[in-house]
Amino acid sequence: MSFTKEYPPINIGADISVKSFEMIEEELQHYPKAKEFDANEIEVISRLIHTSTCFEQVLENIHFTPHAIPRIQELLQRKAKIIVDVNMIKVGLSQFYLETYGNEVICYINEPFTYEHAQKNQTTRSYAAVVEAIKRHRNEPMILACGNAPTFIYAAINTLLEEGIDLKNVAFILFPVGFVNVVESKDYGKRFCEHFDIPAVLMKGRFGSSTMTVATLHATYKLIKDYDGTTHYNGKR
Repeated sequence: MSFTKEYPPINIGADISVKSFEMIEEELQHYPKAKEFDANEIEVISRLIHTSTCFEQVLENIHFTPHAIPRIQELLQRKAKIIVDVNMIKVGLSQFYLETYGNEVICYINEPFTYEHAQKNQTTRSYAAVVEAIKRHRNEPMILACGNAPTFIYAAINTLLEEGIDLKNVAFILFPVGFVNVVESKDYGKRFCEHFDIPAVLMKGRFGSSTMTVATLHATYKLIKDYDGTTHYNGKR
């Protein structure tokens, strides 16, 4: 019995990406729900489907506050700090986009002071980390991006209120995933953002991930200016 080597029919990363998005665009035509979203939102949705391969779960659970994408873009162009709950998001974000728009990614999850504050206040490290990040960057535009820890959402909202942060300088991207307090935390975030007219993109229910948080930010960056082509590919040098 012999074994024959095989090779991928498409072998170049850029070509694979282009083909993938063509397939997503074509398949989206079969989902009536897709017609409820504007062009910016569909760009984000396509990225999320590309990341997860989940059409129905993304379409049925994604939520955008009014004009969320252009409002988040405005903050990014004002050099907003991107405060995240896990270093996975920090590692995943394109350095090209971060450098182009002057956005620093803040993650204090592994800092010694985070361990101390979490132990002292009997909270999770995610809670303590975002409290400290908001306090340190209180006077700067900020995007609070969560892909794992629902306690991040409670900490972010409560600290913004307690510290009297100007909510015109704030946006949320909320994709925590899991079982304990995940649904409730995202509902809390949704109600907060709608009450105070804060731009937000979130995935309702248990569904989510850090990679989906990254995908949402990359789609939002790409919509500011499309760098894809012969010089740049997907925001990377």
